[in-house]
Amino acid sequence: MEKTNVGRWIGALVLLQLVLGIYVNFALTAPLYGEPGFAVNGAKVANHIGASVLLAVFGSLVSLTVANLAYGTFKAHNPVLARGYMMLVCISVTLVLVENINTMALVSFSQTLAQADPTSQSTIQALPSLFAAYRNWAHYIGLIMSGLMLLAFYLVLFRYRLIPMLLAGFGILAVLSQLSSVSRPLFGLKVDFMLIAPLALSQLLLGLWLIFKGFNSHQETAVSPAKV
Repeated sequence: MEKTNVGRWIGALVLLQLVLGIYVNFALTAPLYGEPGFAVNGAKVANHIGASVLLAVFGSLVSLTVANLAYGTFKAHNPVLARGYMMLVCISVTLVLVENINTMALVSFSQTLAQADPTSQSTIQALPSLFAAYRNWAHYIGLIMSGLMLLAFYLVLFRYRLIPMLLAGFGILAVLSQLSSVSRPLFGLKVDFMLIAPLALSQLLLGLWLIFKGFNSHQETAVSPAKV
């Protein structure tokens, strides 16, 4: 497949990932974590959460597809960066699966609590913070690994000018902003969503650019050894 066509496929998939991510995180799963909390909400919105998990798993398959499409192009320029990118993609996908297993555990806990008799509820209610911690830390670490994956992606695009350097440079800065935000919980701070917004814009611009232009066909010219 030609480099331009590969880029266009990747662009379409990047936009699909962006739409899926926004819909899953801010629409489908939002009711689970709203008031009065997942211990009560989970049993009520179990179908919505099940749908969100399926879409999140599908999104992981999209990430793997993007990585598979990009790998050949990246490897031609820098095999080490290409392998590092693939490794980060695999770790990120694994953490997404762990997070969503824990999300379904939250739903199961809520259903168990709703069906428990009053004498058992007092004991079960001591568990929500533990269930939430498993899910939340998988979520935050997954976001960090996803950010590192995208950082490697944009670094290859920037270094080998596969897209305009201004667009790739903005992507690198947007990922660094996202990483600074999603790392805050490790230090007892809340995520700042304003620091994540630039990455959504960057992904939107990247997807649109690749759909219409694909990867640049420019190839760096190797320097020939001097003749003696």
